[in-house]
Amino acid sequence: MKIPFLNLSPTNSNIGTELQRAFQEVLESNWYIQGAKLEAFEQEYAVFNKTTYCIGTSNGLDALHLALKALNIGRGDEVILPSNTYIATALAVSYVGATPIFVEPDSRTYNINPNEIENAISSRTKCIMPVHLYGQACQMDLISDIAKNYGLYIVEDNAQSQGASFKGRLTGGWGKVNGTSFYPGKNLGALGDAGAITTDDPDIDKFLRTMRNYGSTVKYHNEIIGFNKRLDELQAAFLSVKLKFLPKWIRERQQIASWYHEALHEIGDLILPYTLQGATHTYHLFVIRTNNRSKLQEHLEKNGIGTLIHYPIPPHLQEAYKDLGYKKGDFPIAEQLADTCLSLPIYPGLTQNDIEIIAKFIKSFFDKDKN
Repeated sequence: MKIPFLNLSPTNSNIGTELQRAFQEVLESNWYIQGAKLEAFEQEYAVFNKTTYCIGTSNGLDALHLALKALNIGRGDEVILPSNTYIATALAVSYVGATPIFVEPDSRTYNINPNEIENAISSRTKCIMPVHLYGQACQMDLISDIAKNYGLYIVEDNAQSQGASFKGRLTGGWGKVNGTSFYPGKNLGALGDAGAITTDDPDIDKFLRTMRNYGSTVKYHNEIIGFNKRLDELQAAFLSVKLKFLPKWIRERQQIASWYHEALHEIGDLILPYTLQGATHTYHLFVIRTNNRSKLQEHLEKNGIGTLIHYPIPPHLQEAYKDLGYKKGDFPIAEQLADTCLSLPIYPGLTQNDIEIIAKFIKSFFDKDKN
């Protein structure tokens, strides 16, 4: 029996008729960019996320890039972000010419540690970019207090946590302007690249709609130097279909996570995901930790169980950021996470029996290792 790391078939096939209908409607409309489907999805996602505005973008990285542009963050500025994140968070900062300033994550949640943020603030700091990693909301009350005390913006990277919340308030609604991703593997995934920005500010909304469309609000009249970073009609139509099912899919992921917690409790040196009080976890990923990561991954692969590592190299040690002068040992918690994290399969369609099979092979690995 094979259990792949990710299988989109259970979700997409169950709503295949609706997706095909959405495709047909877009095809027959003969309007494929900046049309009614995009407008509808933007309104629907804003309602879902409890924000005033949603601006569709070409992908999640472009959403973060434009969000920073909207705040006039640029050369000479610094943006604080976690040292444990996907490279896109840092790339967005680099795109506007600002400098990413990394701080350590909380060793339990793997999200940015609010207690480390103040030490990283300088006269050049303009923004904090919390990343709601793996599906769990960051400790946004403390982060918001720090931002307010120092006069800083917050831009949330909500690419992995649509529908998560902290103390009842949804991620993607705390910052001045926030970016998310609808990459196919996300909890809310398009059938290609897609992203969005959320905000409550009408001036930012207007600016971003212009900026994503060549700097133009009236065709062939360009008010500012903009980009082509639009969410197309087809992906917007697919996302409108899928958005209706997102709460159900999140509940399924949480159920699968509870099966994992029950089945993997007190096995070997495994560290299971921890959810901070006040936070909710939507389990985009189910990330375990072990000092035997490589051998365990190889063992699972041999037995047909797919896994991935999120992420094997932290941003500060990536070749792309060698000019920042960071070295191994500068962020030991992030580096330890990179050496020990392993993501197990989690997606709607997995059964309790599937989880028990995965757990059986994990237990057999540690039993063998113990002997």
